[in-house]
Amino acid sequence: MKRNLPVQLLGLLENMLFDCYSCVKWENIHSDFLTVMFGVRQGSVLALFLFAVFLDELSDTCNLDRNRFIVVYAADDLLLTSPSVVNLENLIHLCERELNWLDMTINYKKSCCLRIGPRCDVSCANITSLNGHVLPWTNVIINLGFFLLFSQGHSSAL
Repeated sequence: MKRNLPVQLLGLLENMLFDCYSCVKWENIHSDFLTVMFGVRQGSVLALFLFAVFLDELSDTCNLDRNRFIVVYAADDLLLTSPSVVNLENLIHLCERELNWLDMTINYKKSCCLRIGPRCDVSCANITSLNGHVLPWTNVIINLGFFLLFSQGHSSAL
């Protein structure tokens, strides 16, 4: 509604997402149907777009004056960039608060930090979430077939 979409389109989206059921198929066996209470349909063409619209305010809260950026990609992935470790930790905390307000959380088991630039091989302080999870530092990030890594003091993307 904030985006001034036509009422008919909002009604169509609401109808499409209302009263949905899903099941799990493993080999040739289907589970009982479950009511889908939230989220978008997996595999839906609209899923990525709706996720980006849902998180649009999150990226608006990012302070671009500090060169911090939030990139939304895939159906549920975020890439946070910042020029300093302290700034990155503050950005993560900002995201955690906003996602909490949206009834969403960060999956810390699938989250990590990568330092790039001339000092990428220098040890960094730990980045800790608001609820105490320590995000590990890594040399390589692999996502959707894309490798981001650093080697011998410089970064590269393959």
